[in-house]
Amino acid sequence: MTTAAGDDTAAPAQRLGTDHDPALLAELLARQSVRTVYQPVVELYTGVVVGYEALSRGPQGSALEQPDQLFAAARRSQQLAELDGHCQSAALAGAHGAGLLAPWTLFINVEPDASAPRPLPLPSSGPAGAGRPMRVIVELTERALTDRPADLLRRVAAFRTAGWGIALDDVGADPASLALLPLLRPDVIKLDLRLVQDKPDARIAQIVNAVNAEAERSGAVVLAEGIETEAHLAIAKSLGATLGQGWLLGRPGPLPVSTRPASGRQVPAAVPIASHPVMPDGASPFELVAGSRAVRQATKSLLLEVSRHLERQALSSSDSAVVLATFQNADHLTTATVQRYAELAAKAAFVGVFGADIPATPAPGVRGADLAEGDVVLSEWDVAVVGPHFAGALVSRDLGDDGPELDRRFDYILTHDRTLAVHVAGSLMTRMHAEGGAARAGQT
Repeated sequence: MTTAAGDDTAAPAQRLGTDHDPALLAELLARQSVRTVYQPVVELYTGVVVGYEALSRGPQGSALEQPDQLFAAARRSQQLAELDGHCQSAALAGAHGAGLLAPWTLFINVEPDASAPRPLPLPSSGPAGAGRPMRVIVELTERALTDRPADLLRRVAAFRTAGWGIALDDVGADPASLALLPLLRPDVIKLDLRLVQDKPDARIAQIVNAVNAEAERSGAVVLAEGIETEAHLAIAKSLGATLGQGWLLGRPGPLPVSTRPASGRQVPAAVPIASHPVMPDGASPFELVAGSRAVRQATKSLLLEVSRHLERQALSSSDSAVVLATFQNADHLTTATVQRYAELAAKAAFVGVFGADIPATPAPGVRGADLAEGDVVLSEWDVAVVGPHFAGALVSRDLGDDGPELDRRFDYILTHDRTLAVHVAGSLMTRMHAEGGAARAGQT
């Protein structure tokens, strides 16, 4: 386990109790004073430990000992990426030193709003590992998931390319986590601890339905957090969880030497990490769908009604939906359209619109993306609605007709194939950049 660097950390730890300035946090990082503890992840029906979650702590006795305080200080001093990378390095080094190799899995937390773009290299398994790799699943917290969707999706793609799995943490604490399940395609869905510890109600039922639907479709594993009593354990099983964490199952601490197979301890089944195809970089929604579906032609008057029907599906649903639409340019965002999308934003978990000269907030609660000149999506009219129990997409390409506006023709495809609708939404989300200043596509 990575520990504080002896007595050398005592002075900065004491000073951090009264001052959080950037220099002191930088000193803490330079001294590698962030500690790592590991909490067991347990198979609920057998009690077998299948992995460990790495949890970061500041120096003992300091004001930054608890992770919420530590990361808040890093945000204030704009050192979040440095702290995040240090925590990951410490977690990997500690797990490697303890021999935590396959089939056990190391769960590492990653801040979605940290700027580090790529996963850290894994330590070599060395001769003792006999070629067995270290298995890593990255946990993405709900914090800032919808602030920078394009950056988040690119980071997820980088993690998957490196062979790391993805877990979505605290699912159910915010509607955005349910909405992003299909786009992130997590290998592990971690239920917010309140689902286990609170009394059942309509909100919990909605979350359980959404999570189990996604797990059934994708094969994701459901993990329940906050299991502190036998009653919590029973509830976790009833919610569909097969893995769990909590003080009843094991408290955070050093990694046991018995993680090594030679110890004679029961070897667990590996937590599955799926292989997902990588979407072509920069591909437009129409290009993604046209390769597998017949293309038709229609006038704008018909497509208006088709797109509004998809919008109504989002409005009439109690799901946590993502609604994304392209408008070619800002002139097509009429007063009536702005009103419709404001109503959608009040209901859906995330609503985004795309086109030339689209403002960052075209309507209350709506995110806008001003697309770069030359982006092929500028010639398209696309609408995607993705929720836990409904998915549909209209993709179309302008044929360049002159004449009356409603008579303009488009090549189009309407699909209710969930996989295709998710691909359309993913293509558009990669063009949605930081909140409050959506960058033009292609910029970071």
